[in-house]
Amino acid sequence: MSTLAEPAHAASHASGKPLLSVRNLQTYFPIRKGVLQRVVGYMKAVDGVSFDVYPGQTVGLVGESGCGKTTVGRTLLRLIPATGGSVTFDGQDVYAASGRQLQSLRRQMQIIFQDPGGSLNPRMRIVNIIGEPMLVHGIVKDKSELRSKVEAVLERCGMPKAAADRYPHEFSGGQKQRIGIARALALQPRFIVCDEPTSALDVSIQAQILNLLSDLQRDLGLSYLFISHDMAVIQHMCQKICVMYKGQIVEEGTRDEVILSPKHRYTQSLLSAVPEPDPRRKRDRIIFEGGAS
Repeated sequence: MSTLAEPAHAASHASGKPLLSVRNLQTYFPIRKGVLQRVVGYMKAVDGVSFDVYPGQTVGLVGESGCGKTTVGRTLLRLIPATGGSVTFDGQDVYAASGRQLQSLRRQMQIIFQDPGGSLNPRMRIVNIIGEPMLVHGIVKDKSELRSKVEAVLERCGMPKAAADRYPHEFSGGQKQRIGIARALALQPRFIVCDEPTSALDVSIQAQILNLLSDLQRDLGLSYLFISHDMAVIQHMCQKICVMYKGQIVEEGTRDEVILSPKHRYTQSLLSAVPEPDPRRKRDRIIFEGGAS
């Protein structure tokens, strides 16, 4: 069984400029009723979220299913339209970008999806799944260069070169997620949204994927927004933690501040649900019923 390697600790970012700045982000979905499907209200999936991600840093976004954390990741990448707020990447307004500027931003900002199988086109060979973004963004000039780069990124993610000629259904869940990571790396991004990248995998495979992500960050200087409902995974991967509840961030701070001295009752509830490896030690389960801080 694989074990988690000790993650690299990011240097202090207090004096630097953030790579990504999210301010008062809002994502509302209309609620429609009746034969004419008139809008009768809005579901506030994300309601005023703000945070920064610095170069080389991993910021964790943690909360229960349905709290809006995945919507945050997809909204800041413009995969879902924002209702309000702003997102700035390396000084550029993400929502005001268009044309070549938007294409450049999309190359620098990538995502690893939760479901490794569902995010890969079953009718395409791996060489085309990973190579297509390279062709779209003009990174490669011909098929031989494409093949070489695809094989290199596959090997970087722990997959053999021969995987390039196979289809997604021929791989296990962990292998599919490695291919998903390879696809995200194909454009040499600076920032990656990791949307619950290990939640669909066995525990032993989770450790391998987390170690891979840590190694890639150390070697390539990547910045991550790491989304998860698992506080133990967040604790391992992230230097900064933002706790989400019902579309809002209810607590944020450094890893030690949030893990060792949680202020919000909801954060305390999440931490009390983390399994205790020592069976002789007992932890009181904290139940959060909402509303109280």
